[in-house]
Amino acid sequence: MNTGKVKFFNETKGFGFIKDDATDQEYFVHASGLVDKVKENDEVTFDLQEGRKGLNAVNVKKA
Repeated sequence: MNTGKVKFFNETKGFGFIKDDATDQEYFVHASGLVDKVKENDEVTFDLQEGRKGLNAVNVKKA
């Protein structure tokens, strides 16, 4: 389980990005990967799953 902060999330388009606390890497997150509703600057926990264009954040929950 990784921890990070929501850098950006567009509710209308249903996607955004999460910045990993440990590595500073940014991961794509789609609305289908959310457990809780998130917004910019929320602290979250998440898992990583291989997607079409690299790793995606899934099972995203507010920390």
